[in-house]
Amino acid sequence: MALKQISSNKCFGGLQKGFERVSVELNCKMKFAVYLPPKAETGKCPALYWLSGLICTEQSFISKSGYHQAASEHGLFVIAPDTSPHGCNAKGEDESWDFGTGAGFYADATEDPWKTNYRMYSYITEELPQLINANFPVDPQRTSIFGHSMGGL
Repeated sequence: MALKQISSNKCFGGLQKGFERVSVELNCKMKFAVYLPPKAETGKCPALYWLSGLICTEQSFISKSGYHQAASEHGLFVIAPDTSPHGCNAKGEDESWDFGTGAGFYADATEDPWKTNYRMYSYITEELPQLINANFPVDPQRTSIFGHSMGGL
């Protein structure tokens, strides 16, 4: 599945966009949000990857934090992925609010039934940055990662 844009909103001169795509690492559709600063229209910009905490989604940070003005002023991409795979139907994935679809823990599972879909570390550190770098004018030499709670690596 190609990258599918599902939302776009003008914000402080830039664009807050939402996307979805089938992840190779996770074998399911994943959503993520990208803020494109105004400076991205003329060249490559640095990027920050935000990792949210338990039971959050890609929308949590972008709708609650108020980061857009600072990202616009400093010419920063901000990428916010969802926190875990959804709809994989792994046994037990919805039995607890703080595990499975409620929290992927940004780790790669090593045992069945989780290892097929719960590969969040590889998704966050490999697949998603490659996807972002291929589709947006991000300077891959100027990227960083930060987060809160479960996302506070």
